[in-house]
Amino acid sequence: MTNLSLRFGRPLILAMSALLVVLAVAGLWVGAQERDAQARADDRAAALQAAGSHAVNLLSLHYKTVDADARRILDSSTGAAREEYEANLGRLKSTTVANKVVQDGVVRATGLVSMTGSAARVLVVADVDIRWEGSKTPPQDRFCRWSMDLTKVGGVWLVSKAVQM
Repeated sequence: MTNLSLRFGRPLILAMSALLVVLAVAGLWVGAQERDAQARADDRAAALQAAGSHAVNLLSLHYKTVDADARRILDSSTGAAREEYEANLGRLKSTTVANKVVQDGVVRATGLVSMTGSAARVLVVADVDIRWEGSKTPPQDRFCRWSMDLTKVGGVWLVSKAVQM
């Protein structure tokens, strides 16, 4: 090798190596940013899904399966909301069975109002068809709107407050 090739070769190799390091770091940074963005999107979707499922749980009751229906309500709630549902559970069950209530709920829309860390607020729009088996009373359609506060507990979004609007 000549002095000229050594003089320009080493700096060129060093420059190329530095460029490769910068590109690798930039690639790792972009990848991390993409993973973080995907994790936030997944968290938003999970909170919306949890609020919608909770609304369906609240609205879908059948006098023959009221115990399992009540369990789903409790399983999708936490904190003050769960305590409130537990306090009213006996009355809900007895009324549902005595009147042979059959309710089918459907979520029409959910929307994320806010999300910070392990807390979220979601608006839920749902409809319910209510009928009373063996009754001459015609079925009723009702339209429900909630503001639901959710808390992430053990990696799962649960409703901690549901305010009907």
